[in-house]
Amino acid sequence: MTPRAVPGVPAGEKDTNGDALWVWCYPSVTAEVRSLLLRKCCLTDENKLLHTFVFGQYKRSWFYITTVEVQDSPALKKVTHFSIVLMAKDFNPEKYAAFTRILCRIYLKHGSPVKMMESYIAVLTKGICQSEENGSFLSKDFDARKAYLAGSIKDIVSQFGMETVILYTALMLKKRIVVYHPRIEAIQEFTRTLPALVWHRQDWSILHSYVHLNEEEVEALKACTGYIAGFTDSEVNSRPDLYDVYVNLADSEITISPVVKEAMTMGKLHKEIGQLIVQSAEDPDKSDSQVIKDISLKTKEILATLASLTEVSDGNEKPTLNSEALKQKRFPPATENFLFHLAAAEQMLKI
Repeated sequence: MTPRAVPGVPAGEKDTNGDALWVWCYPSVTAEVRSLLLRKCCLTDENKLLHTFVFGQYKRSWFYITTVEVQDSPALKKVTHFSIVLMAKDFNPEKYAAFTRILCRIYLKHGSPVKMMESYIAVLTKGICQSEENGSFLSKDFDARKAYLAGSIKDIVSQFGMETVILYTALMLKKRIVVYHPRIEAIQEFTRTLPALVWHRQDWSILHSYVHLNEEEVEALKACTGYIAGFTDSEVNSRPDLYDVYVNLADSEITISPVVKEAMTMGKLHKEIGQLIVQSAEDPDKSDSQVIKDISLKTKEILATLASLTEVSDGNEKPTLNSEALKQKRFPPATENFLFHLAAAEQMLKI
């Protein structure tokens, strides 16, 4: 683990009076980020469920938060709960959940950030921290690819069936997907899996798994061209400016915004893709990674077709779509439309 990988360890506490306090941070963070993290860590919520681990992204930095209820800790007599936050540049929930659990055990025992910093620095410089009583952590045990494959595509297909192709199409075209569910754990499990539908990109930077309808967060989200954003506030349904595709995960409903109806028109090709996804996912002998591979092979076929319709011109290194060649192929209208919008998403149109 490099200094770039873990730039910050903030900590917050909730005392016996119910007050949430920002008690310590290394290195310092802006007031904006501090406010964001307090909002995410659930210490400021009244009569709400304790979320033991949450993660999300804000302005290209990931935050991973483990929250613990304090019971019988002589070192933290006036503290009822505390949260440890790791801020990082990479997506790897399992890695940071494991590390924050160790830091929490150290903080529970000592009630001071000094001992915690020793482990933090050890991981920062050597990629490892070892302790018989608090557990061991080895950074290289947590491969990024494992994090990408940790979710279940089969669960998504089990819930949405053929409609999964709507999510696939939206991701291929780099559209804005908003997911709503009242439980943050359900949102995080679902949204973290979606980028695997477009495995050829292996891009989890599009994931914003825990967003509040807060002005700063919404503006940061709007600055992204395409994304997957998770919300626990049902009011997001009334914000069509935030989504092209709206997923009500609680009710298993997917809605396509009128703004993208034309780009998202479904046809024969989409039916083929949908059937392939469903058949692969319903095969009991196939693992989630095999299902992802099947979808990825179909995606490569589509991209190969698109590549065959491109040309390099005007000294540009990047090939662009030859619209005339696309028309001459006489694809069904929905297929031609999809390939055109895919070329736009891949920045393959002449400007």
